[in-house]
Amino acid sequence: MSRKIMVFDTTLRDGEQSPGCSMNTEEKVALARQLERLNVDVIEAGFPIASIGDFEAVKAVALALEKPIIAGLCRANEKDIHRCYEAVSHARRGRIHTFLATSDIHLQAKLKMSREDALERAVSAVKYARSLIDDVEFSLEDAGRTDWDYMCRVVEAVIDAGARTINLPDTVGYTIPSEFHEMITYVMNRVPNMDKAIISLHCHNDLGLAVANSLAGILAGAGQVECTINGIGERAGNAAMEEIVMALKTRANYFGAHTDIVTEEIYRSSKLLSSIIGVEVQPNKAIVGKNAFAHEAGIHQHGMLSDKRTYEIMTPESIGLSKTELVLGKHSGRHAFKARLEELGYSLNPESLETAFEKFKALADRKKEIFDEDLEHIANEGLKQVTETFILDYVGTTAGSSIIPTSCVRICTRENGEERLITETAIGDGPVEASYHAINKATGYQGKLLEYQVKAVSKGEDAVGDVTVKIEFTGLDRPITGKGSSTDVLHGSALAYVDAVNKARIRFELQKRETRQESISEKI
Repeated sequence: MSRKIMVFDTTLRDGEQSPGCSMNTEEKVALARQLERLNVDVIEAGFPIASIGDFEAVKAVALALEKPIIAGLCRANEKDIHRCYEAVSHARRGRIHTFLATSDIHLQAKLKMSREDALERAVSAVKYARSLIDDVEFSLEDAGRTDWDYMCRVVEAVIDAGARTINLPDTVGYTIPSEFHEMITYVMNRVPNMDKAIISLHCHNDLGLAVANSLAGILAGAGQVECTINGIGERAGNAAMEEIVMALKTRANYFGAHTDIVTEEIYRSSKLLSSIIGVEVQPNKAIVGKNAFAHEAGIHQHGMLSDKRTYEIMTPESIGLSKTELVLGKHSGRHAFKARLEELGYSLNPESLETAFEKFKALADRKKEIFDEDLEHIANEGLKQVTETFILDYVGTTAGSSIIPTSCVRICTRENGEERLITETAIGDGPVEASYHAINKATGYQGKLLEYQVKAVSKGEDAVGDVTVKIEFTGLDRPITGKGSSTDVLHGSALAYVDAVNKARIRFELQKRETRQESISEKI
């Protein structure tokens, strides 16, 4: 009989810790809703003690979703644990996920703590968490380099204290699959009360073995796997959910295990994440990469024409990729548009659908052909639901070999229920820089361009271009990523910058609130 493996998604927590992959609350909720459609079992929504923004994001996800368990991460101390509880208690099913390092190198170099002290701290943390909530997970940070006998002592003790999930992470991506399998087997066989909890896996990809180690751990008997969409995460990333899930599905007879993931939502989840964080997957990425189902070699094409099974071990449709290319045009109505989106797997609320339809009509006026990729992009934009204070109303540029690049922008601002238009003009070394200087003047935010990337979303000379920018704002603690899309690169560039400004505004507000909170805490 096939064994159910719980999927614990940590895209919103560990994934967001990847440089340049931060998300605001609205984006986290939008992605969390997609993870619910994907049917993950657990969503780790953030690290509530880290900041007010993280706390509110975890709380917002907890309030918004119905099916998955919502977890928050916290260190093994009462202050962290209680803050985590305050956030996840709003969920229909909440989980406190607390952790403490157990490897000697972490205990000695980082925590300055003995093994016995760490064991006592771990037990105390779990007991306190269980006094607040029934569902408690405990992680032995750097389990991959922890002494196995000491690991068994800690696992037995925290299970006795009330932990019902035990995470044995390969925190630094150090282990080899055969070694990881042996480690999980050792714990399963040596811990006398192991039947009262399930083992979870959280593998990092420093040696490119995160997925392989996770699958080895599942073969050894683990019941939960922790992973992220597209494998994003600290350093080289985490185990990629889509690769683990499709490995279990494609080789079901070998693993004797399955997940409840709706695999047809995999591709859409990948695209939405890329749209939100502005980081695309490499073309040869397994499962969701552009070339994952592409066949160029003649012998491969011949085999595919004879029988697709010759070179495809899974179908594109199984992950939600559509075979249809050309679909709608400028004369299409709302019903046809909605029906095609639903065929592609998108279900938007009435307000988002209306906004998406308007964008579709505007795009159809500019393009001869509308492809499924265009529709997916429009739908993903509708799912993001990012709060906008500044809206680009107009941008016009002049440039040439004997002309100083100049840009005129008109920004619509929405604050306190009022709208007003601000028009500014600026010059720059090029039309894009001139537009950014004009936007700075119109919005009052001073940004500096760090990275700029343009990518075609669909096909043809009139293809939609995706512009991704990374902007450093004066007074902000980290760079902000913005995205914009248009058939005109200069227009898309301005949209991307305005998107970054809107995100920066939210981040500035959070920084102010965090500063006020710290000031209040100091006075207390």
